[in-house]
Amino acid sequence: RISWISDIIVVVSPENIETMKTIVEKYGHKRVTVVEGGITRHRSIFNGLKVFAENEFSSHLLQKPEVVIIHDAVRPFVEEDVVSKVVLAAKEHGAAGAIRPLVSTVIASAPDGCLDHSLERARYRASEMPQAFLFDIIYKAYQQCTDYDLDYGTECLHLALKYCKTNAKLVEGTADLWKVTYKRDLYAAESIIKDNLSQQVCVITNVKETLAQVAFLLPESLKSQIKVEAISVSLSKNDSHLQNIISGQCYNFVCVNDKRCATQETQELVDMLEKSNIPLLCPVVLILVHLDISENNSFNIGMEDLTTVKKFARETKKKNILVYGLLIQYK
Repeated sequence: RISWISDIIVVVSPENIETMKTIVEKYGHKRVTVVEGGITRHRSIFNGLKVFAENEFSSHLLQKPEVVIIHDAVRPFVEEDVVSKVVLAAKEHGAAGAIRPLVSTVIASAPDGCLDHSLERARYRASEMPQAFLFDIIYKAYQQCTDYDLDYGTECLHLALKYCKTNAKLVEGTADLWKVTYKRDLYAAESIIKDNLSQQVCVITNVKETLAQVAFLLPESLKSQIKVEAISVSLSKNDSHLQNIISGQCYNFVCVNDKRCATQETQELVDMLEKSNIPLLCPVVLILVHLDISENNSFNIGMEDLTTVKKFARETKKKNILVYGLLIQYK
């Protein structure tokens, strides 16, 4: 998703390594190396860093990066802008991490179970991910860690300060850095994903004059509710604009055409979607609008067209692409 990241190290518990490798292969992820994790957070991170420095942890050493980003899989909604800000701050300061305001007051309890003291919430922040470091700094810090650090510590920024005297730059994060911790959080995450997928539609028409008004009015009526990308292309051509929209993970398409059963053009779009692997992640919705403006149009001809679309839809559904047909007869 972020093209300027050169390598991605996924640290996984030993019993889940084969499952993770299957996922990486199934969804066509690139630049990914799966590494066996440790029994604690810090030991797992250290194993991931060793891929760049120690032969025993990889079949071949990856090129050592200038900056390494450490992120939790339980924070799936981080935006590229936050990652970029943290990386740039790490390049300048040696270490950087995202933070968020505390939403609850932190208190300490005494041995008898009563309140000992509370922290002044305005002075403190919640440490979030991602965090970024100059590779040499964080690797050196982990090399100097004690067993107590590796077994009980959780804060990477603290290790950089403790062992390398590097004061991390704190970068204000966004609200979407929340952590999926409990079962109820999975339902919230699913809702966010579905909401995001429904917020963009690509309207495709060809360049014929007869469709110009439709091509203008449809996006105009939709854009007050969702993000609309409107393009006029011939689907039989390898259009770079359309390729960019697909690679940006758009899951909703409306194709307006005045050809009867524009099967070839539609198949071109389906092929492009398949090659992008987007339908593997979530169903793609494709609405085919046939605008019939011929003088001798009849209902029977329209039904033949929709029967063809229905057959085509059955085939594409197997590929996780949901096709719907709409016939508009206009005089």
